[in-house]
Amino acid sequence: MTGARWAGRRLTVQGWIRLVLALMSLVVIVGAVVGAGLLQRTASVTDHLLLDVKPAQTEAYRLQAALVNQETGIRGYAIAADRQFLDPYTQGRKDEAHAVARLRALIGDRPELLGDLETVEKRAAEWRRTYAEPLVDGITPGRPRTIDTATAERGKKSFDRIRGASAEQIDGLAAAVDEGQDQLASSRKIRDAVLVAMVVVFLLTGVVLTVLIRILVTRPLDDLRIATRRVAQGDFEHVITGGGPIDLTAVAGDVENMRQRIVAELGSSREQREILARQTADLDAQAVELRRSNAELEQFAYVASHDLQEPLRKVASFCQLLEKRYGDQLDDRARQYIDFAVDGAKRMQILINDLLTFSRVGRVNDARLPVDLDQALTKALANLDSSVTDSGAHVDRPDELPRVVGDPTLATMLWQNLVGNAVKFRHPDRPPHIRITCARDPEDSDAWRFCVTDNGIGIPVEFEEKVFVIFQRLHARDAYGGTGIGLALCKKIVEYHGGRIWIDTTHTEGTRFCFTLPSADTAHALHDSTEDKALI
Repeated sequence: MTGARWAGRRLTVQGWIRLVLALMSLVVIVGAVVGAGLLQRTASVTDHLLLDVKPAQTEAYRLQAALVNQETGIRGYAIAADRQFLDPYTQGRKDEAHAVARLRALIGDRPELLGDLETVEKRAAEWRRTYAEPLVDGITPGRPRTIDTATAERGKKSFDRIRGASAEQIDGLAAAVDEGQDQLASSRKIRDAVLVAMVVVFLLTGVVLTVLIRILVTRPLDDLRIATRRVAQGDFEHVITGGGPIDLTAVAGDVENMRQRIVAELGSSREQREILARQTADLDAQAVELRRSNAELEQFAYVASHDLQEPLRKVASFCQLLEKRYGDQLDDRARQYIDFAVDGAKRMQILINDLLTFSRVGRVNDARLPVDLDQALTKALANLDSSVTDSGAHVDRPDELPRVVGDPTLATMLWQNLVGNAVKFRHPDRPPHIRITCARDPEDSDAWRFCVTDNGIGIPVEFEEKVFVIFQRLHARDAYGGTGIGLALCKKIVEYHGGRIWIDTTHTEGTRFCFTLPSADTAHALHDSTEDKALI
């Protein structure tokens, strides 16, 4: 069995299957050849018996009858001296010649039977030569004569010798028939025995091959299946060993390598999980700190919206009262100083309000409602009506804008800042022309792309990122007013809604701001992540 196992390891499963099929085919071929030989032998014995021996036996009886007819004709002719009594003798000789020729054709391959035939022929010829023909020659037709006893006795003895030879021939043919039947029965027995032996050998071969396949193929497969299931159930330290054919051994080796890789990856994942657990704890601590910081920011916003603005209002009010009451006593420089103080207080109030608006995006403004961008744009243009009218600006807007999910107030602020920037930074030599477009984002089919294009003074390429940073200004305050928060606020609003904003630098005749917003179908899925970004 050890040798079989060693041989089993040298063959693949496919090799074993081919070996089994080859052995089964060999058994079938050998059985077919042996069976064909036995069938051919049986057919040959049957044909020889039916086509040669038995017809020869029949012809022997015919030969015997022909000889008897000859003897009868001679006796009748001797008694009656009438030529017509010779007809049986003449016909008997013809029948004898035909039967002899037929017998020679049938038993020509059997010397012992052919010898019996020749004996009969010799004795018949001797009978005719010594008795029949002299008797016929000695009788005159029409004159019967009495045959003496000696002649008759001599003729009888001569013909008895023919009868004895014919009987021996018939007995030889009967023995040949019996021999043929015995050979036929023996061939059939051998054929049946060989066929039974072939069936037994075939079944035994199948059983032996089944056992070998079970030992060399099926059992190693079962062992491999049990080992892999054990590993799959969590026993990752169980070593998978291979056995059986070479391909099964290779599969077992690959599975063992996979197990080792899984164990290594599992160890690495455990380390990563521990690292992630520590990072999660750190993030939880940071979240606690962030909530505390947001609470302080809320408190600061409350203070900024109430306590800080109240002193500024008082400063501006009392400076204006001072100018109104003592204006005639002040010179131009003093009135200029008062204007500076009032303007600074007002700009401080505007800056505080803008900072509050910037800080509230995503924190206070947290609505998730269907937003009609058409209505939001209409509100923004209404808020900018005076500046649009004064500048003579012309605004082209789409016939229809899509609906998104978000905060309607923030959407209005977004349109208002972008259109307001286009009006503010207009070219001195031409009236503002603002064009708003909307289409599906070619980079993301689930988002809309909006563009606000103007024919103003434009923004240099090197400042395309700087303009979105809070408090970053490209021009002096006396040239263009403002706090430098507008575009930073636009960026925060767009990112809060899950989009992005940028300057299209391919447009050179003015400025083109483009931004994307998710469609209503995908906006809900982005709510959680964008909300976290807004808080941070």
